[in-house]
Amino acid sequence: MLTTTNELGYYEIRLESIGGLGANVAGKILAEAGVIGSGLNALNFASYGSEKKGSPVKSYIRFAPKEKQIRINSPVVQPHLVAIFHENMVNTNPVTQGLRKDGIVILNTSKSVDEARDFLKLASGTVATVDAIRIALEVKTRINMVMLGAIVRMLGFISLDSVKEVIKQTFEKKYPQTIASNLAGLEAGYNQVESKFFEYDGKYQYVEYQEERRPMGYKNAPIGGTIVEYANTITKNNMTSRIGKIPVFVKEKCINCGLCETTCPDYVFVWDRIIENGKPKMINMGLDYQYCKGCLRCVDICPAGALVEGIEREYDIEKISAKHDFDIYEKWYEDGEKR
Repeated sequence: MLTTTNELGYYEIRLESIGGLGANVAGKILAEAGVIGSGLNALNFASYGSEKKGSPVKSYIRFAPKEKQIRINSPVVQPHLVAIFHENMVNTNPVTQGLRKDGIVILNTSKSVDEARDFLKLASGTVATVDAIRIALEVKTRINMVMLGAIVRMLGFISLDSVKEVIKQTFEKKYPQTIASNLAGLEAGYNQVESKFFEYDGKYQYVEYQEERRPMGYKNAPIGGTIVEYANTITKNNMTSRIGKIPVFVKEKCINCGLCETTCPDYVFVWDRIIENGKPKMINMGLDYQYCKGCLRCVDICPAGALVEGIEREYDIEKISAKHDFDIYEKWYEDGEKR
């Protein structure tokens, strides 16, 4: 039974994620379980661009008592609950904006609840944490199943058994081999989520919802359109594209063959030029993780074992990251032109 609703009589949820983590599917399963298992009316839809891996995705769910119809189909701007599927999104997206002052935010993180509150800079409300990446790796499921379990636990009015039934129906035809691990991830998220309510103490301020407006639109865009963000720039940050795994550079094993450079789609690798026996030689200094989206293509192609798969949370990214020196690159280019 719904314990709280907004002025329209709806309970509203917003899932903040990136393409590839399954927030869209999680939203559909949650809405269907609310209808079938809890006798509610529900509406779900997602908002995304290309829905490619790494691009922002939002999934919206509205619940209402069975006797009340849901007559709006617009983005959720003042959610009762926000679930953040990717921890790095907090640094690059206003994921908690509009959250009600007594709302719930669930974060996929290994941080404690108190650490998560400070990380989110949440003014008040309930903070819940679950290490969805670790659990997903342990039970061999996807992050969305773990987050779904945590969401069901924090909501309190959706039956866990009804969610299990919807999962079985969703995957039994095409992916029956995933049902057992998906259910294991759901239960682990349900059982392992931790939460704490924070009263407003003035430490952080409430963040109002603001509609995102692009600087150019149909009224002022140049003829032929415009590209406002190029595929790669020195300011681009691909951290939110990573879903838990990163390539780790083992410098002593590197043979400087350059295969990692040729296969990397984002120019992640940092190179230094030295003079050896009177001739210039390029030395691989490692990865600049600002540009790495965790595709692990470099790990697959490295012939020397100098690049290995690692769990991002186990490393201090700032400490192990090399940094591009674009001024040096420009100088090398100019020297080459002179020669």
